[in-house]
Amino acid sequence: MQHYNMNLTLKVWRQKNAADKGHFETYPVKNISSEMSFLEMIDVLNEQLIKEGKEPIAFDHDCREGICGMCSMYINGRPHGPWQHNTTCQLHMRAYQDGDTIVVEPWRANAFPVVKDLMVDRSAFDRIIQAGGYISVNTGNAVDANATPIEKDKADDAFAAAACIGCGACVAACKNSSAMLFVGAKVSHLALLPQGSPERKSRAVNMVAQMDKEGFGACTNTGACEAVCPKGISIENIARLNREYMMAGLTEDK
Repeated sequence: MQHYNMNLTLKVWRQKNAADKGHFETYPVKNISSEMSFLEMIDVLNEQLIKEGKEPIAFDHDCREGICGMCSMYINGRPHGPWQHNTTCQLHMRAYQDGDTIVVEPWRANAFPVVKDLMVDRSAFDRIIQAGGYISVNTGNAVDANATPIEKDKADDAFAAAACIGCGACVAACKNSSAMLFVGAKVSHLALLPQGSPERKSRAVNMVAQMDKEGFGACTNTGACEAVCPKGISIENIARLNREYMMAGLTEDK
């Protein structure tokens, strides 16, 4: 693949905190390598801003390997940028051409308040997990891996659901800021496995209740969440969540 350098114009959202109104600022960046990642490009811009005595752009990141889900930002209106099944840190500048203008914003959702600039508070997801995204585990020696037989199709579906990294792209893409794909993936992962059976009913009820408490919107099945998910989580998990929630209500102890 041919390597090339480019000059770009970045329009970046700057916001001091959740109470600040926020605004876009425009920055030229020059001699950006096509082989840089998007976050490396922002690193270059931040070095430039620091040399000019200006405040660098705050953005979230950790692993830079597409695992942690922290690099959450809109790029030209699309969560994580133009590539499919891709996080922002995995997006490379060869996706753009010399002279392009790139607009970068934080997630836009009431449940994800802006911390600063491109950083948002996604702790609402943590509280949803705390409400029911766990299983009962006995202390003592670890159980042999093959001691509990699991049908392959269920194991495959559970593994696919477990691939969710909780980045929040599904919320950002949804016109209602719904978290149903995230919650559906987390509920499905455990509901499909025998280890998740003890909390199966309470899990669906409690996680949905916490999701509503956090202020996420309702699902209207537009499929935007699946389209932008960096791990390709299927909206079938939303249907499974609805079934789990309904069955928990029908079989609730009176």
